[in-house]
Order: sequence, then structure tokens, then C-alpha cells
Amino acid sequence: MARKSLTDMVADDLLDRIVAGEFTPDSLVPGELELSAQHEVSRMTVREAMKTLVAQRILRVERGRGTFVNPLGSWGSLNAVLRAVSEGEDDAAVAVQLIELRRMLETGACELAATRISDDDLARMADQVALMKAAHEAADVPAFVDSDLAFHDIILQASGNIFVAVLFEPLHRILENRRAETSRVPQIQANAIVMHEAILKALTVRQPEMARVAMDNHMTQTMDDLKSYVLRSQ
Repeated sequence: MARKSLTDMVADDLLDRIVAGEFTPDSLVPGELELSAQHEVSRMTVREAMKTLVAQRILRVERGRGTFVNPLGSWGSLNAVLRAVSEGEDDAAVAVQLIELRRMLETGACELAATRISDDDLARMADQVALMKAAHEAADVPAFVDSDLAFHDIILQASGNIFVAVLFEPLHRILENRRAETSRVPQIQANAIVMHEAILKALTVRQPEMARVAMDNHMTQTMDDLKSYVLRSQ
């Protein structure tokens, strides 16, 4: 792994402080002189670090006033947003929005996959469903989550659209964390198995509309389960 430059280290530290809530949205961040003293680096290094965060729209410069933190919704770096979401406080709105995003991307991917998926892909998906059932019976949440994620990954790859897989890659860690949270509920696991079987059936007969509806139904069930079993208890 490449060693981080001083500029990257300063930028990462400032982002950590923003994520931790030390600097809230629309608050003023320290100036170059203060940050250079804190990190024992040159003002040029701090300036470059600040430019990095400004380019990602995490910070904004207001002439004559200073540099301020932008609201999370304005950030232009998916990795930074995911870092803030995964390391910050659990937020019900974020959980709901994540499923909304999955609905938009995964229903389309499943529809595309219906005409492009291979017999080998279908066999691997069937294996993952079998593993999900075994994990459910054994109350093995990590194994259930692994098979659940693998099932969906096969669909994303089978869609044949390289942008879909690229868009989902940064989401992997937060999806894993969220699945681990919801999959602790046995009934959610049982519901997921039924939905995955329906998706597999639709893909096996290679019917795009049937596949799209099956995935959409899965997302609806996922949202309902989140609200009924997870958010309600918080």
C-alpha cells in the first residue's frame, strides 16, 4: 500500500474531525496557520489539503470570511459520504435512503441480468440461497450476510453494465454493516430467503419484467422489515 503524503494525512485528519462532529455543517474550520502548527507541517501542505477537501465539496471557501464545512448532502465524494455515514451516529434516514438507492439501481440491474445471466451464474446464486437457508437454521448471522451480499453481487456482475458494479463497490462496507444489523432478526432472514428465491426463479426463466418486479418486491419487503423490526425498536 502506498504511503500517504503529508497533504493526504492532513486532509484525512480534518475529515475525521468533521465526521466526529468537531466541525459541524456551516461551521468555520481553523486557518492555515493554526492547522500547520497542529500538524507540524508547512502552510503550503495545509493549503493543498484544504484544496483537496474543497474540490470534494466537503469544504467551501468564502472570500473574506474563511473556510466552512458544507452539509453532508452537498459533498461530492461518495467515499467521504460513506465514511461519514458508517462512522457517525446511526441515522434512520440514512438507512431508508440506502434502500431507496438500492431500489433504483438493483431493480434495473436485475432486469438487465435476466437476458444476460449465464447458467453458471444461476447455479452460483442457487448455492448462495442454500447457504442462506443453512445460516438461517444455524443462527449464523455473518454467514447469512456473506451469502446475501454474494447473491446480489452476482446479479450486479451479470447485468453486464460495468458502471453498476463500479457504483456499488464503495457501498460494500456500509451494506455489510446494515445487513448485519437487520439480519440479526430471524423473521427478516426468513423474508429475505423467500424474496431471493423469487428473484432466482425470475432470472432462471429469463423474464426481464418478472425479474424487475421480483427485485422491487424484495426492496419493498426490505424497507417494511427495516421499519417494523429495526427502526421501531430504536
